[in-house]
Amino acid sequence: MANQHINRAFYEAVLNFESNDDAQDYYYTIMDTETGQVRQDGVAETVRDQILRIYAMLFCDEMDMLPGQPAGPDEVEATADRLYTGEMGLDPRHWYRMRHHFPVIDDDNYDRFAALVISDLCAGPLHEAAINNGDMLLVGEANPLKMTSEQRKHQKLDVIKFEQEAGL
Repeated sequence: MANQHINRAFYEAVLNFESNDDAQDYYYTIMDTETGQVRQDGVAETVRDQILRIYAMLFCDEMDMLPGQPAGPDEVEATADRLYTGEMGLDPRHWYRMRHHFPVIDDDNYDRFAALVISDLCAGPLHEAAINNGDMLLVGEANPLKMTSEQRKHQKLDVIKFEQEAGL
């Protein structure tokens, strides 16, 4: 079943978080909304918990995390530079993290970056591009800035398709 909170309005709030107080209020309201599910520790799951769990499932598979464990600041920071749209490369139009101006990912914004990625896959331009053009979010090797052009050319890429059945 789709989560009605992760929609285009939420995606826009994440994008406008830095420049708009109303966007910040909306973002925090949605992120703290309970989903109706209960976490393994018996606490009510929030949209934040759900987003971080799904981010971990999609992008942190190489980090030896337990199934269902949410991504934390270290996991999100370690994987953020691996995300590309359309094609790999250092062009900010394709390098997802820089395209959305996240020069630093830390304890203060890791959940916002994860929310941006997941909401974009569900209701943003990535979702529309996947439906209309077949464009995808690509996951490449870690830290493309330290790779040679030859390494970037031959890196392993995985295509992420986000289906509604994935739990949102």
